[in-house]
Amino acid sequence: MLNRRMLRIKAFKILYSYAENRDMTLKEALSALDISCEATRDLYLLMLSIVGPLTAEAARRTEAARLKFNPTEEELHPNLKFVRNALAPLLADDPDFQKLLERKKLSWEQEDAFIHQLYENVKSRPYYAEYMAVPEASLAQDVALFKHIFEEEFEDDGTLAQMLEDRSIYWTDDLAYALNCVIRSLDVIAKTGRWTLPPLYQSDMLAAEGRKVDSDRQFVQRLLQVSFGRFSEYYEKVAGSVVGWDRERLFITDIVLIAMGLAEAENFPEIPVKVTINEYVEISKFYSTPKSRSFVNGLLDRLVKESAAEGRIAKAGKGLL
Repeated sequence: MLNRRMLRIKAFKILYSYAENRDMTLKEALSALDISCEATRDLYLLMLSIVGPLTAEAARRTEAARLKFNPTEEELHPNLKFVRNALAPLLADDPDFQKLLERKKLSWEQEDAFIHQLYENVKSRPYYAEYMAVPEASLAQDVALFKHIFEEEFEDDGTLAQMLEDRSIYWTDDLAYALNCVIRSLDVIAKTGRWTLPPLYQSDMLAAEGRKVDSDRQFVQRLLQVSFGRFSEYYEKVAGSVVGWDRERLFITDIVLIAMGLAEAENFPEIPVKVTINEYVEISKFYSTPKSRSFVNGLLDRLVKESAAEGRIAKAGKGLL
């Protein structure tokens, strides 16, 4: 589920917290990292679970219209294709899925207004009209409809963003990634007719397929350990390399990114230096200032070359340095 870009971001956020609060211990940092990783999968579960409440809202509204004092012909004989979609009962009847939701206390029970508005939005979309216009029903069609919903209705929804932020500090910035995971699960459901919980780390998914891969959990834990343990050293190295700048003017996000880049370059001989630098430059685009991309790229490249010249970086294969 979690790829290395996402894991680097999570380690970066923890290290940034440490840079702002030096009272944090390594044990606390590693614990927060584990919680943050698991929280992304929790968000995935919460978003996938909206299938049931949205279907229930459609059923409730359809029945209320039928029971009106003077219903229209359409209200008396509604198109029940969405109400009877096969995905909602598939998830509702899956004991593993429901047990996880119950154990983690993940539900939409307090979000009636949001579900109401979501249904209104979905009903107004051309993709919904096209789905409802096809008389035949199938799980594949139902999954395709919900893929549209997950792709188009959530990512830019300010109400949802605030709701998620209020429920967990670890869900900040994770929605798009969680939605992509939901969509991948829907593809699997369409092919197999069943839901399975995705492994937390992408390396676990690949290992399950018989591929030999390094553990992503070990990677991110070691990355945070080294970055955390040598942060003061890396901070001094960055600050001393910027001529004409007061330390107070350096953006702490840039320092953290460069420190992590150095830690990765020096401690993971199997990862090419170019990959490491590119990863932290990409992260800087989302978490730092507009000028940070060139700053992180230039300074990290220079400091990596200095470390290599000092013998602190030794890559395991040709073309890795």
